[in-house]
Amino acid sequence: MAQAINNWQADQKADLSEPKAKPKYISTFRALSGYMKEHRLTFAGFIACTLVAIAAELLQPYLLKIAIDDNLMVGKNDYSSLMLICGTYFALSISAFLFSYLQNNLLQKAGQSIVASIRKRLFEHITKLSMSYFDRVPSGSLITHVSSDTEAINQFFNQVVLSIFRDGLTLIFILVLMFQLDAELTLYCLILVPIIAGIAIAFRSYMRTTYQMARTRLSRLVAFVAENLAGMNIIQVFHQQEEQKKQFGERNNSYFRANIREIRTNVLFNRSYEVLNNLAIAFVVWIGGQAVLGVNGTTLEFGVLYAFITYIRLFFQPINTITQQWNTLQSATVAINRIWSIFAIEPDVQDQPKALSVDKDSIAGRIDFNDITFAYPEGTTVIRKLDLHVRPGEMVGIVGTTGAGKSSLISLLCRFYDVREGSILIDGHDIRDISQHDLHRIVGLVQQEPYLYSGTVLDNVRMFDESISREDVIRACEFIGADTIIERMKDGYDTKLSERGSGLSAGERQLISFARIIVFAPRILILDEATANLDSHTEQLVQAALERVSVGRTTLVIAHRLSTIMGADRILVMSKGKIVEEGTHDELLRLGGYYEELYRHSQGQHDAIEAG
Repeated sequence: MAQAINNWQADQKADLSEPKAKPKYISTFRALSGYMKEHRLTFAGFIACTLVAIAAELLQPYLLKIAIDDNLMVGKNDYSSLMLICGTYFALSISAFLFSYLQNNLLQKAGQSIVASIRKRLFEHITKLSMSYFDRVPSGSLITHVSSDTEAINQFFNQVVLSIFRDGLTLIFILVLMFQLDAELTLYCLILVPIIAGIAIAFRSYMRTTYQMARTRLSRLVAFVAENLAGMNIIQVFHQQEEQKKQFGERNNSYFRANIREIRTNVLFNRSYEVLNNLAIAFVVWIGGQAVLGVNGTTLEFGVLYAFITYIRLFFQPINTITQQWNTLQSATVAINRIWSIFAIEPDVQDQPKALSVDKDSIAGRIDFNDITFAYPEGTTVIRKLDLHVRPGEMVGIVGTTGAGKSSLISLLCRFYDVREGSILIDGHDIRDISQHDLHRIVGLVQQEPYLYSGTVLDNVRMFDESISREDVIRACEFIGADTIIERMKDGYDTKLSERGSGLSAGERQLISFARIIVFAPRILILDEATANLDSHTEQLVQAALERVSVGRTTLVIAHRLSTIMGADRILVMSKGKIVEEGTHDELLRLGGYYEELYRHSQGQHDAIEAG
């Protein structure tokens, strides 16, 4: 399993060194070999059951051949022999059914376990990728990888693996029995094998391109739907339904055309084998019939001809079944390559080989931004040579116009991204040397839109960490004043919340996020415009909660409303990635600069609201 990933990564690196080279594909069997080894005993049982089931099924025509040639055609009236053949035939039928049932169950057990393992590993890997990856890749595309692509692997086990082992072994058994019956007639039939191979080779490259096109267009369609559902309120407010409907129609039609092309290719591929099957049967009937009648001086028993016709029909059935799985195999191959390409992505932000393990309780909370410079991938520089030093326990407000670099500064402190130049220190430790697990325990973040998960209020406060007791959660909620709101809910702390907490107001969601801070007790607290979308009454509740939460902690507050940071120890005014003003609220007003203009603007808005 690990070796398959390493091989894929090596292929990817080779591709980067040769930009014009065609993308390389990793074999589905090669990719899944590591997983399959973990279930080798189950697969061994599956193969054993398959062998028994095939043998039981293919011996049935041979029994009929014995009954016809050794009893009926020679005029024997041995009733006991016929009853023995009938009993054996029935026993073989029961055995074929029983062992076919067992082979399917064993394969499904192994296949479903492998798919579940890949799906789990894929989700875990995605959650470890850096924020820069999510800036580039739409969420709908990732949803396709986790759901649709893993389902394609599921179909690979349900259909392809089953067909390859069952039908492949069936072909071998049939050839052995056909040579046993009549070697010359078998050799005539094998003339068609090169034709079959030629058709398969001719279709292979074209079919792979077709299936990959369909998967890519499906991914784009899902991504478009996911983005529209997330922004449905904007679509309705600006009456964009018709425009979005038009764009969806274009993507839908594109996927439809790719599917039609896939179906046409599949039909043409499979029907070619049906024609060969019918030609082979006609050829056997013609040659074998002449032998039975003794037309060319050769003789053939009628029972042998009957069994041979049955076997030649059975011979083309597994071939046809295998070719029908070609599209499933191609689809699985495309899915495997898409999933493995995600596995090959390394996070931009990674822990050092010997990352520091820092005790949260030992952190005083000093922060030093030392001449940092930062730019997003393929973007312009948003922070330029910024130098900032925050004392332990200090509350610093950060204001500025949109695009000034406020949120980027916070993202760097949380290490969602790494600085291009300079360094960020916490208590003298470069945050790049601290393990991300410890860093995110030291630095707590409350965002403008707090995210709540489907689950109880209790679970959302403690973030599903059952090591945090119910009593600790209740004390945290009482501390920040959220207990009265929660107790009014239907089931109190056990109230089930919907996705994103849609049943709660913005202020209630924000108070729950403050309760999280109390529970996890970070030494540094960041508020990223946490009161921007609140009404004045709710803002007062959150402001009171902020005053309680910030006691004893180094606190950075990005403020849209200046009332939130007027009492801060220090206020920073940012513009174009630089700190242009710094001081207390009164000191900045006396300067008569950027902050004074922002303050007058905010007061004007406040007066307008009051007048309204």
